Amino acid sequence: MTVDDTTSGAGDRGTGSGAGSGSGSGSVHPTPHHEVDHTAEPTDDPLAIRLEQLILGAERRYTAFQAARTAGVSMELASRFWRAMGFADIGQAKALTEADVLALRRLAGLVEAGLLSEPMAVQVARSTGQTTARLAEWQIDSFLEGLTEPPEPGMTRTEVTYPLVELLLPELEEFLVYVWRRQLAAATGRVVQAADDEEMVDRRLAVGFADLVGFTRLTRRLEEEELGELVESFETTCADLVAAHGGRLIKTLGDEVLYAADDARTAAEIALRLIDAMTQDETMPALRVGIAFGTVTTRMGDVFGTTVNLASRLTSIAPKDAVLVDGAFAEELIRTGDAPRSEAEAAAAEKESDEPLPYRYGLQPMWQRPVRGLGVVEPWLLSRRTTA
Repeated sequence: MTVDDTTSGAGDRGTGSGAGSGSGSGSVHPTPHHEVDHTAEPTDDPLAIRLEQLILGAERRYTAFQAARTAGVSMELASRFWRAMGFADIGQAKALTEADVLALRRLAGLVEAGLLSEPMAVQVARSTGQTTARLAEWQIDSFLEGLTEPPEPGMTRTEVTYPLVELLLPELEEFLVYVWRRQLAAATGRVVQAADDEEMVDRRLAVGFADLVGFTRLTRRLEEEELGELVESFETTCADLVAAHGGRLIKTLGDEVLYAADDARTAAEIALRLIDAMTQDETMPALRVGIAFGTVTTRMGDVFGTTVNLASRLTSIAPKDAVLVDGAFAEELIRTGDAPRSEAEAAAAEKESDEPLPYRYGLQPMWQRPVRGLGVVEPWLLSRRTTA
């Protein structure tokens, strides 16, 4: 549902408004329809309107008030849903379609049926809006922009865009639904395997941050295009490795990625492979990784809590091309038999055994040090054991 052409990008966390949209500066409470500050006029550009109709599959027909009334939803609730999805206020402009009316009916219907509370329905709108806004922005900036370069002299981008979108739209839509269903199946599987209801929200996970060293200096030295290519390469490498080895990429922050795993072994393997991949790429700066293990609160695909904060702090003090983990993570590796408590313990155990013990990783206790907001911690340096 495109309410306003100026609305794009992921929504600001906690505000329910799209980044750069006209709704972000106003009150979070909906303005009565007759008092809307009409600062975000829908475009009147003929091609933009044709593209909008192609993508939405319908013509503009309703004002915001008319759409809410047709859907049988209060204007107040409709405004909450639209702003949560990241769309700007449109005032009295006729910018909404039958699809917008149907979306309102569906969300309101879930609330009326008792399947979702009203706050939860708003969260559904916000999480969906933020995720798809980022996806759409990326596709336009990085995908369609390159493909719509005029293939022949004399052709304009305008002449190329419409037929290209017409061809791509059904394929991209089908692919989006496929990936969403796959991700939903995986997430549902993790939830039903939780030990109890509390574990569905507050779970014990391994959380890792991977951070490029000296990125700020690089931004001053590299051209914008070079910097963009470096960030894209870094994020792509991290995303591929995290997914391939059973982790979940939570988010990327340019020079930093946050990932989670259900067990310490998976998180450790991902971290060491990330270090290996970056050191083998001469174009990449050094990498440092911090991992913590413990209770994590999950909300809207993100993770929060002391464990996440600790992983971030460990990353900031980790040596170049190295992985620091907290005591709980080290104990978990020891408990599962993936690492000895010390090399002396490993040597003694292997001496008593006929075959080398299958320790995958080594752990070296580091200096104790105060960590801002978390007290004194004793990090462990994680490495791969050559005898594994």
